[in-house]
Amino acid sequence: MSEDYLPFCAAPSVPRFEPPAGSVDAHCHIFGPAATFPFAPERKYTPVDAPKETLFALRDHLGFARNVIVQATCHGRDNSAMVDAMQASGGRARGVAIVGAEVTDDELQALDDAGVRGVRFNFVKRLVGKTPKAVFQTIAERVVKLGWHIVVYFEAADLPELAPFLKSLPGIVVVDHMGRPDVAAGVEGAGFQAFLRLLDENPNIWVKVTCPERLTVTGPPYHDVIPFGRELVERYPTRVLWGTDWPHPNMRSHMPDDGELVDVIARIALSPSHQKALLVDNPMRLYWPEETG
Repeated sequence: MSEDYLPFCAAPSVPRFEPPAGSVDAHCHIFGPAATFPFAPERKYTPVDAPKETLFALRDHLGFARNVIVQATCHGRDNSAMVDAMQASGGRARGVAIVGAEVTDDELQALDDAGVRGVRFNFVKRLVGKTPKAVFQTIAERVVKLGWHIVVYFEAADLPELAPFLKSLPGIVVVDHMGRPDVAAGVEGAGFQAFLRLLDENPNIWVKVTCPERLTVTGPPYHDVIPFGRELVERYPTRVLWGTDWPHPNMRSHMPDDGELVDVIARIALSPSHQKALLVDNPMRLYWPEETG
């Protein structure tokens, strides 16, 4: 484990908010165990082991029914740990993979058969090296034929340069962590307003209202981040997702209590209808469409 890397909360509280039946944690990760699923040599950090058994126990403890496991950069393009977790989930987990230009059609089909429903493009410079956008574009055009969507992770400062590329992507595009706004600038800040315009003009772009623990300036209970999540939920109720981001990789200021993160949901999604859309209807439509008719 990296020297300054904080391990996840081993004993999260029981949430006061009770998620509606069938709720999905639509953004979480699996790490290792490294003895079975080694981390990528090119990784920028080394996390603590966070195996599938711990994730599934957390799912049940928090009152969720399903998980969407997002491939993290520490495992690179080896999606084996995620695939293993999906196969052990009894159909209760789906995945978002990381692949390169070298991936074959047979490999993509195998990932699809295992439960992968999206591919992730990471533009956060401290986490990954630079990949030409043309490579991402080619991958996007291939995976959309499988019915997959594209997940993009970037920092708010990079949005002006990335916006034309994001608009060019086929199919549904999901932005991680609210586009990482500058919370100190407020909802009316120029950066977040530019992000809202992107969503207004591109109805195929969805957003995860996740990670107040990463975005906060003031710390728990994340009062400064709540207005951003609430604005997105109220403005785009059919295009929002929520997830824990467990086991919270690269957290160095504090490690959140996952039970307290679940309680944030009731502060950003104020009505039962918005809560059900955020936690059940939207993720089911994206990841388990065969069950939604």
